[in-house]
Amino acid sequence: MTHLTVLTDEGVEGLHQATLRLLGDVGVLLGQPEARAVLCAAGATVRGERVLLPPDLIERAVAQCPRRVTLRGRGGQTVTLGDGDLHWHNLGGARDVYDPRTGRRRPATVQDVADSARLLDALDRVTTITPFFTPQDVPGPLMSLAMYRHTLPHTTKPVQGPGLQTAAEVRCIARMAAVIGPPAEVLTLAVSPLSPLTFPNDVAEAIMETARWGVPLGPLPCPIAGATSPMSLAGSLAQQNAEVLAALVLAQVVRPGLPIIYCGRLAMMEPRTGLSVWGGVETGLAAAATVQLGHRYGLPVNVYGFSTNAHVLDLQNGYERAFNAILPALAGADELSGIGEMAAGVCGSYAQMVCDDEIAASVQRARRAFAVDEDALAVEVIAAVMDGARHFLSQRHTVRTLRAGEIFCPRLAERRGWEEWARTGREGIAERAQAEAERLLAGHTVPPLSAEQERELAEIMQEAAGVQGAAGVSGRALF
Repeated sequence: MTHLTVLTDEGVEGLHQATLRLLGDVGVLLGQPEARAVLCAAGATVRGERVLLPPDLIERAVAQCPRRVTLRGRGGQTVTLGDGDLHWHNLGGARDVYDPRTGRRRPATVQDVADSARLLDALDRVTTITPFFTPQDVPGPLMSLAMYRHTLPHTTKPVQGPGLQTAAEVRCIARMAAVIGPPAEVLTLAVSPLSPLTFPNDVAEAIMETARWGVPLGPLPCPIAGATSPMSLAGSLAQQNAEVLAALVLAQVVRPGLPIIYCGRLAMMEPRTGLSVWGGVETGLAAAATVQLGHRYGLPVNVYGFSTNAHVLDLQNGYERAFNAILPALAGADELSGIGEMAAGVCGSYAQMVCDDEIAASVQRARRAFAVDEDALAVEVIAAVMDGARHFLSQRHTVRTLRAGEIFCPRLAERRGWEEWARTGREGIAERAQAEAERLLAGHTVPPLSAEQERELAEIMQEAAGVQGAAGVSGRALF
């Protein structure tokens, strides 16, 4: 099908040219000595605290990137971003768990990391899994490591790593990934520069370490329009693009040919409060534009699809995530994130994960569109009914079309009449989704890791905890 475009070809090129000006004339704040040295050896220049990247260096780096990125799960299944399909994964790093039955939220724990991975493993549309919750019952320096360690045993789907900040975290996660396979095959990592155009030493080192391991990298800038990037969508997209490409260049000069996933997480500032807005329709527009821009470079693109500022499973939640999923999906996104997300990423819920699995199925149906051929036009079927055939339900064409999936039949959405709905308790979609989540968690099993694999993971975590403990309050610098 023809993809939705929110930018003209001239608009895409205008953003690219603005990006070249930002990187070549304005530059990025980057002081890490090794990163500066390798970039300058490749053709960059230094002006004060900033590193300037010339257009030819950027073009060479982009040309070295593979056009597809493949990730394998421990069960053997693979997902290839850039193969023309739309893939899905969940929000990563939610702090709190929302319970729609009580209307309250609580801090996430390690058990939630494991349970969410197992539920996501059971959901049909989820193709890769990112550690969902940031457990509040482990020390801060160990949170990212604990997220990955307690996700691996509870899914056989491909696992993408949590967002990382340091080279030490990269090494620990890569070592854990090696328990199930070569890290370059079973892991991707995301590293976020600071907006605007700032690469602290830890971030630069994490990017270089990811490249040394050969692990596919998703540069993950998260600018906020009006706060850490221009208020205009075009200006923020140009800055976000510059942040992605700067990380890409650094990774490519360290390891030419490293697989790159083009990511974007542009949010808007709510002008009345200054808070970050994930749910506005501008998020969907920005995501769709990001897809076009990333595809201009021939890279697979991952953007937010399911995003909302809503705190409960209500009407706002539904329409915001529907807008923000359908726009980038129709634009041709390779992967959409955000399954289970609530409250601008601070919170998530098991019921929301189940709801999003169904919404994702609807989005997939919308992307497929519909056929207009001799069989689909059904002139003979209409004629037969007009000539006295009983009705359309009696026609083989009806059964054949339904079996082909022409009509999507949801399991959670309410499609009964009032009387039956009222008679059976007037239950809403949130209650049905929570019940389905509980049913899946009670019955879905995942093949466990071997005792040897569990032992290796435990030893890596113990080693990391020992280093953190020895460092005391300054331990964050080690991770």
